Amino acid sequence: MTTLIATSVVRGSHQGESHGGVYLVDFEQQSVSQAIDWNTADIDWQGRGWDRGLRGIAFDGERVFIAASNELFVYSPEFELLASYRNPFLMHCHELHVYQRRLYITSTGFDSILGFDLDNNRFCFGLHLVGVGGGFQGAPFDPEGEEGPAPGNQLHLNNVFCNGQGMYISGLRSAGMVRFDGRSLERVATLPRGIHNAMPHAGGVLFNDTPADRVRLLVPGKDISFAVPTYTADQLTHTDLDDSRIARAGFGRGLCLLNDHLVAAGSSPSTIALHDLQQVKTISVVQLSRDVRNAIHGLAVWPF
Repeated sequence: MTTLIATSVVRGSHQGESHGGVYLVDFEQQSVSQAIDWNTADIDWQGRGWDRGLRGIAFDGERVFIAASNELFVYSPEFELLASYRNPFLMHCHELHVYQRRLYITSTGFDSILGFDLDNNRFCFGLHLVGVGGGFQGAPFDPEGEEGPAPGNQLHLNNVFCNGQGMYISGLRSAGMVRFDGRSLERVATLPRGIHNAMPHAGGVLFNDTPADRVRLLVPGKDISFAVPTYTADQLTHTDLDDSRIARAGFGRGLCLLNDHLVAAGSSPSTIALHDLQQVKTISVVQLSRDVRNAIHGLAVWPF
């Protein structure tokens, strides 16, 4: 067992209400502590999640990076705010990933991936993706320059993951996981639409199959899956405000590996489940909230 850090978005909340936060979840003690309660008036309150809540999580040494919709925040392990960074091409951010002294950021509102130089604390890389026919085209750009992509949300990119084989990118409407090798983009796995958190694992693809309310590992000849935790109506709050276009129970998002066979997955109302890929068994569940609008967004192993 271990401690996880999770961020949440309260979908459909109103001004003056909390619309997300940061939590430390101790699975051994089955306890939850809230480190940050996110509430600011300087956001876009139009439908769905939009600017609300906190998003992706990543680490660099003693720095904790947490993204809001259009701003990258840097905290100490004690959650003291150290710095924050904005960029004109960062909008509706989702997940983060650190690889080789860069922090990569999904800028969903620009169909782009941004790179942040961890040594010089500046945005240094931009890649804009466009779906063309059955494939993809990528256009590099300077995120600190005046020219770049126009706002758009064709692919709804929501995850980026890097390893020695390339950068893996996926989204709600990418219809799969795409690999960028530094020169070209190639779809390396076909996946359902509407997914989150796709990443290569164990020779296949691990992801939240959000429309199906399941966590899945697809490997050649095998489909391993786990049901998202479910609740009865009397176990939920704010159901009178629920709109399935804004918030629904069982919405699966947030995924991280604890080791090669244990995976933690988030869902709404904010819940984290630990699944064992070898035993094909859900071994532990911690519920953070009963509010049906409160959805896990980012999820990572807490290293401190």
